[in-house]
Formats: sequence, structure tokens, C-alpha cells
Amino acid sequence: MIDEISEAALEAIEQAAGEAAKAAVLSVLEREAEALREAEQWRIQADINELAVKEAKKAGIKNTIIGVLLGIVGGFFVGFAISK
Repeated sequence: MIDEISEAALEAIEQAAGEAAKAAVLSVLEREAEALREAEQWRIQADINELAVKEAKKAGIKNTIIGVLLGIVGGFFVGFAISK
């Protein structure tokens, strides 16, 4: 009888230990999945920021070219007006 109880207790302890190990592994996997999701969010944000910087550079170059052309055209008009 005692042997049967001892055997049942050992089986219960082994089962509890197995469940605890499963819970620990699941907890680690959940934390890792959350870290991966966060890393992916940061990567997406970095891509968005990179695109915004590229667009700002394009707009800056375009605005500079327009400004230079307006300055040249304005200079021609002023020069033409002065020469008359």
C-alpha cells in the first residue's frame, strides 16, 4: 500500500514538474515573441523615417533648384532693366 502511494506521489511530482517546465518554456517563448514583434515595429519605423528623409532631401533639392533658377531669371530682368 505504501509503495503504491509512494509511486503515485512520484508520478504526481513528475507530472507537476513537467507542467512547470512547459509553463516556463511557454513563458520564455511568449517573451521572445513579444521582443520580435517590438523589433519588427522598430524596423518598420526606421524604414518610414528613411523614406521621409529621402523625400525631404528630394524636396530640398527641388526647392534649391527653383530658387536658383528664379534668382538667375530675376537677375536677367534686373540687368535688362538697368541696361535700358
